[in-house]
Amino acid sequence: MNWLISNFMAAFLLPPLNLLMLLALGTGLLHSRFATYGRRLVWLAIALLYLLGTPLVGHMLLATLQKPYSNPAHADAQAIVVLGGGVYHDAPEYGGDTVRSYSLERLRYAARLQHATGLPLLASGGNPEGGEAESLAMWSTLRKDFGVDTRWVEITSQNTGESARNSYALLQPSGITRILLVTHAWHMPRARAAFEKAGFTVLPAPTVYVTARKLTLLDFLPSARGLMQSHIALREWSGMVWYKLNGSG
Repeated sequence: MNWLISNFMAAFLLPPLNLLMLLALGTGLLHSRFATYGRRLVWLAIALLYLLGTPLVGHMLLATLQKPYSNPAHADAQAIVVLGGGVYHDAPEYGGDTVRSYSLERLRYAARLQHATGLPLLASGGNPEGGEAESLAMWSTLRKDFGVDTRWVEITSQNTGESARNSYALLQPSGITRILLVTHAWHMPRARAAFEKAGFTVLPAPTVYVTARKLTLLDFLPSARGLMQSHIALREWSGMVWYKLNGSG
């Protein structure tokens, strides 16, 4: 599915837009013979916006996507594949496009694994928004900031499924099918399923776990961070359901 279309559809199915639509529907019913249902919808939308906006709930939802894995540095892999997490366009301090924070977090761990194992590395990521492919910015960052050479760059994918299939097309001719897969811990279940469907034996190498911490009053107050965490978690779960229903990865 086209990147723009899939993200447009997801926006209507995920918070906050789906809850704002629910709130609008409830408000519209308040002055009709369905006013009772309207009030219920309004309160439901407000309650869900509050809950999903709290860091406590966002943290809990992200944690449901995480699994413990064995130490990837000791795994019997043939290559490392690191997935992109977005482009920072026209960065003035870097004189052009570079990687966003999500990509940088993944690259940092991929570089650590490469130094520990000596395995060749593939950077995967196109640029559905147009411009230079994300993987080229990843290649530059790995070389300049981490001293790691990238053996392959996959430059055309628009989503995780395409990344998996395109990466397999690049690596399989060299007999490489057993990989360390680097991405965020919350993204690993969906990414692993996509890469295994493409033909790889995947050794998960997740990074940026949601870890245990002491709760504070701020964890119970809605924030942009809490809502973003909830959005990410629900998007990942929705994506996995879609993969199963659609038979795609």
